[in-house]
Amino acid sequence: MPDWIRFRRRLIQVAVSFAAVVAVGAAGYMTIAGAGPVEAVYMALTTITTIGYGEMVPLATGGRMFNMAYILVGVTTVLIGLGALTQSLIELELSGYFQKKRRRRMIDNLTSDFIVCGYGRVGRAACEDLKKAGVPVLVVDREEERAERAIRSGLLAVAADSTRDEVLRECGIDRARGLIAALATDADNTYLILSAKALNPMLPVATRVSEEESERKLRRAGADVVFAPYSITGHRLSQSLLKPHVNEFIDFTTGNNMGLDVRIEQLWVSPKSEYVSKSLRQAQMRSDLGVIVLAIRKASGQMIFNPPAEQEIQAEDFLIVMGPPAQLRKLEALVEERFA
Repeated sequence: MPDWIRFRRRLIQVAVSFAAVVAVGAAGYMTIAGAGPVEAVYMALTTITTIGYGEMVPLATGGRMFNMAYILVGVTTVLIGLGALTQSLIELELSGYFQKKRRRRMIDNLTSDFIVCGYGRVGRAACEDLKKAGVPVLVVDREEERAERAIRSGLLAVAADSTRDEVLRECGIDRARGLIAALATDADNTYLILSAKALNPMLPVATRVSEEESERKLRRAGADVVFAPYSITGHRLSQSLLKPHVNEFIDFTTGNNMGLDVRIEQLWVSPKSEYVSKSLRQAQMRSDLGVIVLAIRKASGQMIFNPPAEQEIQAEDFLIVMGPPAQLRKLEALVEERFA
């Protein structure tokens, strides 16, 4: 039984017990002391709460005998009830109920977040990159231990089955910017992608695949990007021996090398940017900022690799650029700069 249901039941039991004690006391005062209904209830409440304002109606010996017995029973009932409620609140706190409620509110307030389903080795690596990029991330894993591990690393996380439609809805699938399917099996990832795409057809989805023959199935299910970790790792291992300098270049451009601090980023060109309708030569990104334009992805989907200096920048292009992180941030501000 969930802790909050147990707490609700206990609260109802305590309320009923308290009402019964007050009713018994009021009936006793009305019968023995001849008090009116209001006076009887008042005397019952002041007695069991130990406030002790005095007797509103004078009590004879029989009334005082009843009062002594009522004090013992009533005060004991109130103390036991308060103790039970306190215990329930402590149990809720220890079970993380309130923390989960706060986390639920935070999830509800998230906008444009990335959802990572599965916090295994692949999911953890993906979360680290997203966290470094400064974007909000929500982890969904059916194992409580993994969800807690994600929380300890500073992420929002819920322990739930991400293949269920109601879970995806609660996690904000309709407003997410992207989803990473990193569950344990290809079958689980396929089912997850089918569910996610049914709820949000425009959602970009990336996934991992264990068996190469499953790649086509995952793409048919709606995956936009499919990675085969074992194949990629094998390829990188061979390239590290056959072409070590190429491999080193890939490492520092993807942030895996501790030497030269260079990154590759994609920057969207705002329609109101000052770079619109300028050529790369006129933009002078390399001379002014030390940033190299590797490619331009046009709004039509065309990818222009190693664009010439005469290539014109258009609104809503994506610039694939390489350079130091600080210079890339400066360029991002300029590319997206708007006129006042």
